[in-house]
Amino acid sequence: MVSRRSELGIWGYAFGYFACYVPYSALAKALSRGDLPGMRRGLSGLSLLPISSLASLFGMFAFVTAVGWWRFAGRRRVMGRSLPAPGLLTFLSGVCTAAIIATTTLAYTFDGVSIVFMMLLMRGGVLVIAPLTDFASGRSVRWFSWLALGLSMAALLVAFFGGSPSSLALTWIAAADVVVYLLGYFVRLRFMSRLAKSADPDLTRRYFVEEQMTATPLFVAVLAIAAVVGQGPVMLEIRRGFTEVWSSGQAGTIIAMGLLSQGTGVFGGLILLDRRENSFCVPVNRASSVLAGLAASVALAQLAQLELPGGAELVGAGLVVLAIVALSAPPLVKKRA
Repeated sequence: MVSRRSELGIWGYAFGYFACYVPYSALAKALSRGDLPGMRRGLSGLSLLPISSLASLFGMFAFVTAVGWWRFAGRRRVMGRSLPAPGLLTFLSGVCTAAIIATTTLAYTFDGVSIVFMMLLMRGGVLVIAPLTDFASGRSVRWFSWLALGLSMAALLVAFFGGSPSSLALTWIAAADVVVYLLGYFVRLRFMSRLAKSADPDLTRRYFVEEQMTATPLFVAVLAIAAVVGQGPVMLEIRRGFTEVWSSGQAGTIIAMGLLSQGTGVFGGLILLDRRENSFCVPVNRASSVLAGLAASVALAQLAQLELPGGAELVGAGLVVLAIVALSAPPLVKKRA
């Protein structure tokens, strides 16, 4: 049986996820378009990654230290000292999380594609994956999880078939971004179901810490290697992020974006690690981010004179709200009874 503390906890994490995601996605889009004060032109998504990832790295260490969770990580002796170290599977999960971090940030920087559409496309794909991982792990899926899953998928279909052709245009690199994102989540959810969705909170915390201590440092290391190599336009843009972007006048804003990105990683990870089925946890996670994307789009429309979300996107967001009600109401009614 799920405890009352757990019931309240997942919705608290969902609020934290939403609160971080709104400014994070809005800043990523505004920086890429050059809409912030003092900007003459936008910064490419690749050039944003170095500073934002360094800020995320700092945020990760600060959070784990503040809550005192380093003690839950596995230990290995290095040069006579016992240091926290991930296991093999949590390391691989961290690799997938690093890919998710990169593709999420890049998703909001592609020209001609709305934030809400990209979010619905990526989140809808994870919704499809959720029951597959539950079946593979032998977990039962409750009726209201199926209902929320259906409503969330309907939101994706409405946005996809009801949007304007210009807002639904995907370049090959945007499509590749979505594919890598979904593959990362598929592997990550499988490892979570196997190792961490347990009644023992210590196992959950161990997984969380080991995954976090792998993902962001690995991502920063890959970016640094790419910048040193500096071959081709992609690596040169990453190098520019380590060198020139610091003097662009937007370094502080990018640092804030990176810290908010880490906040979404922390709260999003804690939602997914809840011991209920993935078909419950994933819609909570995805609904929070879709509503955050809608709020960010509305904010940008007001502040930067961008186009408001279309009717199909608003209908999709309404279906997501119904999915949240479907997930939250039955457990609360049962507890009252």
